[in-house]
Amino acid sequence: MDDKSLKVGSNEMELVDFRIFKQENDSVYEGIYGVNVSKVREIIKIPHLTELPGTPDFIEGIFDLREVVIPVVNLAKWMGVQAPDNVQETSRVIITEFNNVLIGFVVHEAKRIRRISWGDIEPASFMNSSSGMDSSKITGVTKIEDENVLLILDLESVVQELGLYEPETDTEPEKIEKFSGLAMVLDDSTTARKIVKDALQKMGFHVIEAMDGEEGLEKLNDLYETYGDELVDKLKIIISDVEMPKMDGFHFAAKVKDDERLKNLPIVFNSSISDHFSEGRGEEAGGEAYLVKFQASSFYDEVSRVVNAHMKK
Repeated sequence: MDDKSLKVGSNEMELVDFRIFKQENDSVYEGIYGVNVSKVREIIKIPHLTELPGTPDFIEGIFDLREVVIPVVNLAKWMGVQAPDNVQETSRVIITEFNNVLIGFVVHEAKRIRRISWGDIEPASFMNSSSGMDSSKITGVTKIEDENVLLILDLESVVQELGLYEPETDTEPEKIEKFSGLAMVLDDSTTARKIVKDALQKMGFHVIEAMDGEEGLEKLNDLYETYGDELVDKLKIIISDVEMPKMDGFHFAAKVKDDERLKNLPIVFNSSISDHFSEGRGEEAGGEAYLVKFQASSFYDEVSRVVNAHMKK
């Protein structure tokens, strides 16, 4: 499953729209959620699962998918939702891949694929505590038909909660090449942004942060007002996430590469999306490299390569 029909720089994404039903007394409420198609391998009926003793109750078990053992998480249980008794017939498993990890998520119904502009997606801070959902588990929200709201779940937090993935942040200090000058990091996740910022600071850079592509462009314009054409020499590298509300990384890169003042600034994508198609889209958008979050050794090697190549131009 992929989004090959999307044009690079369109600032659009495709989401698998799925539902989680909540039983409260005699009423059933429908929660509308989404996950980026780029992270979805396939959607299947619930297979025969082997239980894993001693694991949290939201882990339904494991199964073999073409000789790959995949853990399966019940999203309703992970979210603390009491499901109705009659959801088994429509329930499906969404097989996802991100951070180079395969994992299945049980949902109560998989509805459709939606194409949505990142400009129509608000960050999680748009929500408040009265919404009943922990905003740290939401990467964005968007309005859909009939005045309903779709929540984009942070499935990566489930993977980290399970201990299936931890960012690799340590490396031998003597292997870190030192530089000077400016670097910029774009990421809507405070945690991810801090990891990248710390790594860039270890390389000697002064780091400028932005929460999304819109803010990134604003800060680049401010920097150009300060440095003029010398910005290309001052700003050694831009590290950008791909999935960001308001303006995604690909659209941001396309805007930079279309700007005569900024087009020679090197951009490296740093994303949890680990499919080869997204790597190709990153190259098409003008990126010099595409990294999967977060492997310190690969990060330092690629940043050094890109910066050194940029400095030789």
